[in-house]
Amino acid sequence: MPETAPSGESAAMRIRILGKSGLRVSELCLGAMTFGTDWGFGAEEEACREIYQIYREAGGNFVDTANVYTNGVSEEMVGQFVASERDNVVLSTKYTLPTEKGDPNSGGSHRKSLRRSVETSLRRLDTDYIDLLWVHAWDQCTPTEETLRSLDDLVRAGKVLSIGVTNTPAWVVSRSDVIAELRGWTSFCAMQVEYSLVARTPDRELIPMARDLGIAVCAWSPLARGLLAGKHSDCGPSKLSASAQRAVSAVGEIAAELGTTPARVALAWVSSQGLMPSIGARTVAQLRDNLGALGVSLDHTHLERLETASRVRLGYPHDFLNKRRAMFTPST
Repeated sequence: MPETAPSGESAAMRIRILGKSGLRVSELCLGAMTFGTDWGFGAEEEACREIYQIYREAGGNFVDTANVYTNGVSEEMVGQFVASERDNVVLSTKYTLPTEKGDPNSGGSHRKSLRRSVETSLRRLDTDYIDLLWVHAWDQCTPTEETLRSLDDLVRAGKVLSIGVTNTPAWVVSRSDVIAELRGWTSFCAMQVEYSLVARTPDRELIPMARDLGIAVCAWSPLARGLLAGKHSDCGPSKLSASAQRAVSAVGEIAAELGTTPARVALAWVSSQGLMPSIGARTVAQLRDNLGALGVSLDHTHLERLETASRVRLGYPHDFLNKRRAMFTPST
């Protein structure tokens, strides 16, 4: 029988190595997009501080924010929360998305945007270094060499320790990895992708690439914006795609069998795939529910059911190659 921690409790947080960086990070990352209410959702400072403290007490040490989250309030809050224990926390933030309307250089992956963003983030976070800086998205125009060299300069200056990338095609990431290795520059040690039981397209290229290159993968929106936690009242089951309905149903059935919640099953599945879920919470109750995933162990039958309910077609050239696998496999 699979083992599940008693209701309201969670197992100990395990530590993982973050890709090629050597950084030790907790298996659950605390996403801070809900820190602040400037975007019309999220939580006030008092609630956010409690969320942070409970996460730390659970053994978490990996906190992720971005220069654009809640118009900078998120970074400011995170800076306040980590101030007394800065060196004990792996702090990550992002740049690239535009921060000011009317200023085309407030976003992008170029040097000017990077310098401006990092200096602003350091000030808001009240720190002199960032553990992990993410390229928030491929801007589709800045030369890869400019982005990588600019990031490497920051690493050499000690303002950034490691770099990661998110929302970027696999071919761009793999090309960047080759360029960084050839030039002797810092390479991406981690990648963030949208990944859940209803969003598995990264299985086609991004995740296999990351595994081959030794890049750690963090999953954002692992609960599909609450859908896999049972929050689909806005769209209703009838408006969900057939594949999403299958995944939601399978998660609910397994949660009932284990005596746990759908959110915990969905997060435990993401962890079972070797990814680190980024959990975001507006309330303490949501955070405790998410942390409860640490105590959920899915056996092979559960994993098979979830795989059947959620797998995506890999498409060409994978389908072509899989049909002809025997042609290239030596007989034994």
